[in-house]
Amino acid sequence: MPFPLDKKYIEETESELNVKFPSEFKSRMIKSNGGELLISDEFEFELYPFFDKTDRKRISRTCNHIGLETKNARKWNGFPENGIAIGADGFGNQLILTHNGNGNLNEALYFWNHETRQVKKIAESINKLYVEKRSFWNKIKSKFNI
Repeated sequence: MPFPLDKKYIEETESELNVKFPSEFKSRMIKSNGGELLISDEFEFELYPFFDKTDRKRISRTCNHIGLETKNARKWNGFPENGIAIGADGFGNQLILTHNGNGNLNEALYFWNHETRQVKKIAESINKLYVEKRSFWNKIKSKFNI
């Protein structure tokens, strides 16, 4: 179960990765740091949390944090240089945010397929993903032949 998050931990991750997270994403994570993002009955992402050093319990629950998972993903062949990994589907595919070289991450969410190395925009923002979730899974299945 995700905890609320102090914004100082978002700022630490921004400094570590040299990026600025979009406001809608920050607001969502401050309320609930990580957790499941259900797309359909068949498909969900586990959102990576921001590393929360408040106490041992939170350190343990956030050890798979955005900073670490992004650093690991950048070692993979074909992971976008401008991508920040914010979640995974359990099969190696990543939910990512991107920037245009300036470090300011866009609100749009992207799906990175680890097998095809393709990136597909799936929503205008984390809040709009919920509205589009039914059509999302069908788009992903047709785009990547899942």
